[in-house]
Amino acid sequence: MRTRSALVRLLVIVLLWLTATAAFAAPRIGVLTMQPGEIFFERFGHNAVVVDDPESGRGPISYNFGFFDLDEPGFLRRFIQGDMQYMLVALPVDEDLAYYRNVGRGVSIQWLDLEPAQARDIADALAHNALPENARYRYDYFTDNCSTRVRDAIDRATNGALRRQLEVRSAGDTYRSEAVRLASPALWMWLGFDIGLGPFADRPLSRWEDAFVPMRLAASLREAKNSEGRPLVAEEHEVLPHRIAPEPPDAPRRVWAWLLAGVLLAIGVRWLATHRPRILGGLALPFWTLCGALGLLMAFIWCCTAHRAGWTNHNLLLFSPLCLLLVPGAMAMLRGREPSRFHQAIRIAVVLGGVLALFLQLPAGAQFQAPWLALLLPLHAALAFPVRRT
Repeated sequence: MRTRSALVRLLVIVLLWLTATAAFAAPRIGVLTMQPGEIFFERFGHNAVVVDDPESGRGPISYNFGFFDLDEPGFLRRFIQGDMQYMLVALPVDEDLAYYRNVGRGVSIQWLDLEPAQARDIADALAHNALPENARYRYDYFTDNCSTRVRDAIDRATNGALRRQLEVRSAGDTYRSEAVRLASPALWMWLGFDIGLGPFADRPLSRWEDAFVPMRLAASLREAKNSEGRPLVAEEHEVLPHRIAPEPPDAPRRVWAWLLAGVLLAIGVRWLATHRPRILGGLALPFWTLCGALGLLMAFIWCCTAHRAGWTNHNLLLFSPLCLLLVPGAMAMLRGREPSRFHQAIRIAVVLGGVLALFLQLPAGAQFQAPWLALLLPLHAALAFPVRRT
């Protein structure tokens, strides 16, 4: 009996020792969140997974999904076609942070409260994914980027628990609203997103989808629970201070201001058509050229690329490629000549396209183009119909 009791105690001690050793050897998992930068491709912020594995002896490793090679053959062609190739790179945390420290971008880290087996799963999966033969992936700005890859790594380790918690409606965010907000410090960039995105970008997002923005993912992780019902984020602190302009806040789109501008411009166009037609021709020439060129670009994105966020773009009806046919008429106006009847018919066709775009706004879930309708439809209408000169 004493021998059996001693064996039982020894077995219990061994099991406790193995459990404690396994827990001690489990890696520590954290999520780095980098604030937006000043270069256009840094506007959305960034993030990475940190693995601090005592068994590796290498110190904390940052698994960063945001690497690409500008010198890679065919890079520009694939960028235009929407076939971007990004890479997962594993590097020491201090090396990864050096760039953000130099440019003044703030960085914070959230250490996650995971089961030892879950933490080990993340560490092993990332190490396997970072091998040269596995590191590349097809990048998508909204659905498969550096942030969604971080989100998915945590979700796989928790057997889908993170997704189940985040598949609830966000605060009304859409891909368009987030893209326009974050790009707003660069005028050309937010104009490009707002004009170039189609209906795909206007579907209300769940918080799961909203996590394509690293700062949104960090906010959702703060509210998530782990498998035991405890907060998923055990500890969070600032790694680097943010020394440049902060992330742009949410801002409502005031359509009335766009409509007021459109009406005032239309009134000015009608006055010029009556009193200064040659000046009107000089202004209409770059306007129609720009509209037509943007329309051709949107048609190219829809027909010839994999940028699905720009497909079926209703802005084609406002920035119509037909406007390029109006360029000769604008040049005739510059010379003091009357435009042809064909020119008149094209101008009316452009207005009818804008009216169609207005009706396409009526169904629920339609593409959000109200500001551009408010600005451009009155302007196209003012340019469409002749007036009696004085």
